[in-house]
Amino acid sequence: MNKAFVKESDGDEDDDGGLPPIPAGAKNYITPQGYQRIREELLQLIDNERPEVVKIVHWAASNGDRSENGDYIYGKRRLREIDRRIRFLTKRLDLAEVVDPSVHQGSDQVFFGATVTYLNNAGVEQTITIVGIDELDPLKGKISWVSPVARALTKSREGDVVTLTTPAGEDELEILSVTYPSPA
Repeated sequence: MNKAFVKESDGDEDDDGGLPPIPAGAKNYITPQGYQRIREELLQLIDNERPEVVKIVHWAASNGDRSENGDYIYGKRRLREIDRRIRFLTKRLDLAEVVDPSVHQGSDQVFFGATVTYLNNAGVEQTITIVGIDELDPLKGKISWVSPVARALTKSREGDVVTLTTPAGEDELEILSVTYPSPA
């Protein structure tokens, strides 16, 4: 099939998985657990998935006509996806600055890695953990340190009331508790 009719790029743009970019001039802060998770994913891709796909592509290529060989076409596409992800993860790990939040154990001030419980204007109590960009999971209460909520909370203490500016207006957040993980 003519490539003009196939919506597929051959570019080397990196697959960021929908993650926000690292702010210009900022470091890629990450917890030790987040660093380990990304490193394990990278090693899984390099040691297991990529060699397996290479075998399949090699086998499919040896079958002859590649233009209508689904195993070959899909395998090459998957290989490009894996290579793109490997480049992305390698870049993120190279830029990573591992920060151990347990050094703040016992502190009531909000820093990277803190688990913060706060009350908003509507009287809703929320608990969030401030983590790196590559670790965020809003459904589990893990927000990025560059998010507006995390920026508003950073450096405040238990009992403080901070102002969060949102598109709907200003919201005041009362910090109820600040905790950090225990040292490992």
